[in-house]
Amino acid sequence: MSVCKTLIRSSISLFEFQSRNSYRRSFSSHNSSNFSHFRRPLPLLSHNSAFRIEPCRAPSRRYGSSTQGTISLEMEIPDVAVEIPEEKSKDTVEELLCNRDDVLKLMKMERRLDIEGRGNRERWFPYLDKAKAGNDYLSSLEILEALNPYIMDSRKERFRNAVKHRTYSVCLVVEGLSDFGNVSATFRSADALGIQSVHVVACDSSKRYRENRHVSMGAEKWLDIELWDSVHECFKVLKSRGYRIATTHLGTDTVSVYNMDWSCPTAIVVGNELRGISEVALESSDLHCSIPMKGMVDSFNVSVAAGLLMHHAVCDRTSRLGCHGDLTSEESQILLAEFSLRHNDNTIRIAHEYAKRKIAEPKSKL
Repeated sequence: MSVCKTLIRSSISLFEFQSRNSYRRSFSSHNSSNFSHFRRPLPLLSHNSAFRIEPCRAPSRRYGSSTQGTISLEMEIPDVAVEIPEEKSKDTVEELLCNRDDVLKLMKMERRLDIEGRGNRERWFPYLDKAKAGNDYLSSLEILEALNPYIMDSRKERFRNAVKHRTYSVCLVVEGLSDFGNVSATFRSADALGIQSVHVVACDSSKRYRENRHVSMGAEKWLDIELWDSVHECFKVLKSRGYRIATTHLGTDTVSVYNMDWSCPTAIVVGNELRGISEVALESSDLHCSIPMKGMVDSFNVSVAAGLLMHHAVCDRTSRLGCHGDLTSEESQILLAEFSLRHNDNTIRIAHEYAKRKIAEPKSKL
């Protein structure tokens, strides 16, 4: 009797198993016909080969259950993958430093002549309160008025916050760096710490030790970068602007950076990765400074050293003066207009259109 019951149960189990398989096959066939349009490739939205949208297979999800067992329904969820155009093979900073004209184009407001020096100012400020717009000039206030509707409030707030913490009382000079990755890293540190003015002396563009894309994070766009062919030319101009020249050097006549007064205008000079500061720079500088080392090695990586020096300068100035940023209200407005003009390529065109309307208004009144 027990053997008979076992045979009956086995037959029933086999029948249920075959029924479920048959149901799954029929449901799968019905499902594939209903959802077949998800599996067809999506059409290209653009004929541009640099921008292509393709279907992307996403992980499947399971739905449904019953008292007889779980029925698995696998459905492909369509998604799109955007193919970003390839970046330029050369780094932005490297291209920038190899072309003096590109550096000059970054700065939009009219600049003071070096022969003017700092004039009656306590420290150097490079910009005049005017910018060329077609055949006319616009003041910083007019530029802000023209661009105000075209820049998001969050972006304008970020500009104001950056300008508030900017200074020209401390500037950075990099001499003879052959690794553009280090140059990019110093730019990024300068921007982050509110050092607006950066000087590059005789970069050797024939040497490049490693790829350094994205190191600067676009900081070069917001800095005032000046290129020099020689140390003598650079130091002469900096001294005429009222800076004292402090070169980083390991020697017996060096001053610890912790014993320096950073409230007076100072140009920090860092040298080549292997050779350090050149003899010409050491002889032409006003003082030699160093960061005290507590370990077995006697020096930092040049970009790290530059970052530490600028950070200490900011901290020392804040403790002595109460803040690091020291621009006047007039200077802040001019630099804010400068940042607004650098926002994107359309800002110059908008400023030109504003200048045209400005010229046409008096004629219309007549």
